[in-house]
Amino acid sequence: MHILILGAAGMVGRKLLARLVKDGSLGGETISRLTLHDVVPPEAPPGTAIPVSLSASDFSDPGEAERLVAGRPDVIFHLAAIVSGEAEADFDKGYRINLDGTRRLYDAVRAIGEGYKPRFVFTSSVAVFGAPMPEPIPDEYLTAPLTSYGTQKAIGELLLSDYSRRGIFDGVGIRLPTICVRPGKPNKAASGFFSGIIREPLAGQEAVLPVSDQVRHWHASPRSAVGFLIHAATIDTKRLGDRRNLTMPGVGATVAEQIEALRRAAGDAAVARIRREPDPTIERIVAGWPRTFDARRALELGFQAEPDFDAIVRAHIEDELDGKVPA
Repeated sequence: MHILILGAAGMVGRKLLARLVKDGSLGGETISRLTLHDVVPPEAPPGTAIPVSLSASDFSDPGEAERLVAGRPDVIFHLAAIVSGEAEADFDKGYRINLDGTRRLYDAVRAIGEGYKPRFVFTSSVAVFGAPMPEPIPDEYLTAPLTSYGTQKAIGELLLSDYSRRGIFDGVGIRLPTICVRPGKPNKAASGFFSGIIREPLAGQEAVLPVSDQVRHWHASPRSAVGFLIHAATIDTKRLGDRRNLTMPGVGATVAEQIEALRRAAGDAAVARIRREPDPTIERIVAGWPRTFDARRALELGFQAEPDFDAIVRAHIEDELDGKVPA
């Protein structure tokens, strides 16, 4: 099995790669080749016997998508995107990467023609929903995003459904919750503070909280995100019918509940490292995001996430801090 990962240098991409290399197979088939792509050079996993091809480019440039799929990968994980805050700040870049690049990739698969029908896993986002919204948001609720990023992802979902209906590829779109706690350095996502107020205090550093403690949001750990991707790549898509895009399960938690989970894990000293500094731009963006979901369909199809935010904090401590809570 040949697997292509776009966005392989990103946090989720790296963790997905590590899982695939560890397992050595996907859906019962041995992985025979990996193609890793990102806008910055991805790194080959150390010590793997699986042949790995590395590529760095802007996949939205003419000809790049065609080059990436020329090897006819059996499974394509499309994780590459401009994140929410950057897509809102740079209109042209957001649409060029998140929409035009995705369309070029879809069409590159189509251009190969009959006899080639890969499994295509597209990472969408809960940002495809916009206020006003019920609580929880059911599977049948309309997508009406209030950000450019959400709009770009919603269009990608529609195209994925149509290209799957036409038999061009076998697509599954997964609407990821905000992935928390993200390890490493902060990115330009408007949602980055959700991870920052846990990650930085656990590392003995100050974190800035730009929104109210009462803001509620939908979360899942990086560990769960990898599980979503693996399951989407192996699920029997006949069970999906024509509804190819799914809201992933997660944990609905307020910022205050996040902070209390941090307190239970690491004590008052960690919580004291959170500094409140309101940011009207972030507050405006977050105010239009969904808060809780009834992800019943995904659960029934076997997708799994953490039961509560304490479990998300524990996953970060286990996976990134060797299971040890710093003093």
